[in-house]
Amino acid sequence: MAVAAQLEDNIGRADRVIEAGFVPLLHSSNHYFCAILIGRANLPVFVMTDGRTSTTTLPDQTGTPPVYAHTLSTEAVLDALKMILIGAPLNDVLASIALLIEAHTQGALCSVFLLDEDGVHLRYAAAPRLSDQYRIATDGVSIGPHVGSCGAAAYLGQPVFVPDVLSHPHFASFGDLIAQTGMRASWSSPIISHDGKVLGTFGMFYREVREPGPAEIQLIDDASRIAGIAIERDRSKSALAVAFERIKKSEAELRQIVDVIPQAIIVLDPDGNVLYVNKWLLDYSGMSAEEVMSHDFHSRLFHAEGVARWQHEGRDSLSRALPFEDEQRALGKDGKYRWFLIRYNPLHDEQGRIVRWYATGTDIEDRKRAEERIRNENLALREEIDRSSMHEEIVGSSQALRAVISQVGKVAPTDSTVLISGETGTGKELIARAIHNRSKRSAHAFIRVNCGAIPSSLIASELFGHEKGSFTGALQRRMGRFESADGGTIFLDEVGELPIDTQVALLRVLQEREFERVGGSQTISADVRVLAATNRNLNVAVKEGSFRQDLFYQLNVFPIRMPALRERTDDIPILAEYLIDRYAKRLGKRITKISKKTLHLLQAYHWPGNIRELQNVIERAVILSDGETFVVDETWFPPVSPKSAMPAVPMFANLVEQEKDLIENALREARGRVSGPTGAAAKLGIPRQTLESKIRKLGIDRYRFKAS
Repeated sequence: MAVAAQLEDNIGRADRVIEAGFVPLLHSSNHYFCAILIGRANLPVFVMTDGRTSTTTLPDQTGTPPVYAHTLSTEAVLDALKMILIGAPLNDVLASIALLIEAHTQGALCSVFLLDEDGVHLRYAAAPRLSDQYRIATDGVSIGPHVGSCGAAAYLGQPVFVPDVLSHPHFASFGDLIAQTGMRASWSSPIISHDGKVLGTFGMFYREVREPGPAEIQLIDDASRIAGIAIERDRSKSALAVAFERIKKSEAELRQIVDVIPQAIIVLDPDGNVLYVNKWLLDYSGMSAEEVMSHDFHSRLFHAEGVARWQHEGRDSLSRALPFEDEQRALGKDGKYRWFLIRYNPLHDEQGRIVRWYATGTDIEDRKRAEERIRNENLALREEIDRSSMHEEIVGSSQALRAVISQVGKVAPTDSTVLISGETGTGKELIARAIHNRSKRSAHAFIRVNCGAIPSSLIASELFGHEKGSFTGALQRRMGRFESADGGTIFLDEVGELPIDTQVALLRVLQEREFERVGGSQTISADVRVLAATNRNLNVAVKEGSFRQDLFYQLNVFPIRMPALRERTDDIPILAEYLIDRYAKRLGKRITKISKKTLHLLQAYHWPGNIRELQNVIERAVILSDGETFVVDETWFPPVSPKSAMPAVPMFANLVEQEKDLIENALREARGRVSGPTGAAAKLGIPRQTLESKIRKLGIDRYRFKAS
């Protein structure tokens, strides 16, 4: 319990907390341990350079410190705190911390030394990957300002970094050790207690000459803080063990001990009635000893909601005679409630009967506030993702999807042009966003343009902008999408629908990285990465003449093909569970399982609309669902019609010719005009974009009808 208070004290004394997180590690003894990562700013650093000069520096306080662990919820941080307090041997915990840092930093070897009780010598504690020669040579080394890096760090109380031990005089006495281990760079950080005392050192060593960067300075500081928490927790545990031995001999001595512990401590009888509270709790609550002994103590100290819960859950926990814990809001003498984590531990007599309950309360108000803040931030982030993506995350583990994700990981850090192909609804835009988010341009804009949704007469203006008066309706200068994406990424969805004249302008951007606005003469440079997507077969479009071959080659630098959902049926159960949970939460429903028949239907269906169609089906089924089992109506899945046995090629050829004749007749009547009330599209009763697509596909030259 004292460690929890110490952790909060450390956080409170830091100028700002960068991030917290934990990593569980499995030891060979099958016990789980964890590491808590806590980033800090304003870290003083003592750098040893060449034996003649030394410099004390502070990291840049204006930049954002690096983050080493995955961002975790506050619940995970609490779990980490519970794991570090389960009673694992200190050496195992320190070894786990060293292995954690080694796994985080390639080439690093880590060690932990504890300062002896005499305050002069360092004793080996953990160095899981260093040789026995290293342990023997360094165990018991004296600290001092000129004793290596660990001895100097412990003596100075500051981090010490030696980029090259071979050229540094402070390592002269360690020549044999350096030769045996191949050590070249030696970095050490003191392990400081919450009251400023040196507990030991955390060392990082490399077999190459190496100077620490800001990220590494922060990492070794984090490691030393984690080790400090573990060491103080172990010493607090040892102190408590001694204290409980004395408790068995004298309850009076117990009261003397607990009165000086800076935590809430309560002694209860087997039925849960208060027998004693320590001085800290009396000072916090403002109550007298007589008041806490009264029958209404719980209702006076704790919030009404917690009291009601205690009447049911708390009494039941007491009857089970096992340790348990509870979170309660306790009223202080200032009239404000604060959250406390209360742990209850029974004391048994020789016959195993409960004699007393001992409860300790740890202030977790700061943790609760952090939970609420993170919850709100996660909610805002989730809402933003919902707005900006087709389906929140890339979900699935099939071989086909893993291959795509592998390609994304390789091409994202580059500036290469990527062409994403695949059927509609497969998540091409999501992959484009993933490439952008993992690229060096992620801090800049991601601009999406649907080339198939913009009229061909306006697409050039949309992409490259226009000058005032360049065409009818151009009342002012307008910046195009390429200018808006400067420094970032532009995603050209349905790029196969671009008109030929716009394809020429896009080709120039890809080749020369420059363009002009429509109606303008000023050349504008384009620092933009281009990602493109299409559901068309561009090779066929090139052969038909509707897509430029040179543009295709410029776009197809790094092709990524998105698999159709029917090609990754192994992902359907995972996708279904994910989408069911998503829509059930939105609708306030509880759905816990999927019927086997439904799962079979989902995997057997061919999904022509891919993930987008799957989303729609699941949302509809969740809306109609009344129970906890997810089911779908099999009538929603029309069977695939068997292919006709009759030869269809001649009939298809006749239909194509008929369609071509109809379009040419309409163009002839409209004198080559496609759009407008008298255009060919209006005469045929189809959208203009559809007619233009068919004109390109059928190879019709509409301009020859302008003079007819």
